[in-house]
Amino acid sequence: MNAEARANRLAKLGVQILFELPFDATLASLTPPEFVDQVLAKGLGVSHVTVGADFCFGQGRKGTAADLQSLCAAHNITVHLADLVQTGGTDISSTNIREALSQGDTKTARQMLGHWHRIDGEVIHGEKRGRQLGFPTANMDVTGLHLPRNGVYAVYADVLTGPQKGHYMGAANLGTRPMFGENRPNLETFLFDFKGDLYGQHLSIAFVEWLRGEENFDSLDALITQMHADCDQARTILMAAK
Repeated sequence: MNAEARANRLAKLGVQILFELPFDATLASLTPPEFVDQVLAKGLGVSHVTVGADFCFGQGRKGTAADLQSLCAAHNITVHLADLVQTGGTDISSTNIREALSQGDTKTARQMLGHWHRIDGEVIHGEKRGRQLGFPTANMDVTGLHLPRNGVYAVYADVLTGPQKGHYMGAANLGTRPMFGENRPNLETFLFDFKGDLYGQHLSIAFVEWLRGEENFDSLDALITQMHADCDQARTILMAAK
């Protein structure tokens, strides 16, 4: 998730105050004792910490959950180690969630996350090709994210800001748009039954089901025919998933 998606999700879970530290070279270079002393004790001033039982921290991930307990005790900080949880015999972990998303397996990712995987962000100006093809899309930057499998998805789209706030169904393309020779990843979403301008507004896109991979088509007419089929398939899936 990007920072905006995490903040939105944590707010729904009741988190009232969120501090997010940038994981830069300075933070990555801290040894386990330095992290506890400089970040947890002196920086944030925490009194209690909850982490997963397989938690690792500090330079080179040298610190273990047991190390965290002993180091925090010296600062009168208590630590709770949360037991690992499984679904379908598989540990719920960020590694396994990323693997499921990389395969386009949105349903397994949802089982582990407890919700559909989402990308949240601001709608930016794109090449406006979708509008010319009869499918105006909301474009969002995905730079720096671990992305799901490239391709076309059935999605739910929540418009979070502006006069057209609300919940919509749609189809989204995630990828590099090989039909037009571009190679920078982009997320563009077509909202069903929507009219209006979303530039500058913030959207939350939930990846419900992977439909197909990106393709090169022989003509724009062939692409448009496929886009109509994609939207029909997505609408059927989303109506059933409600």
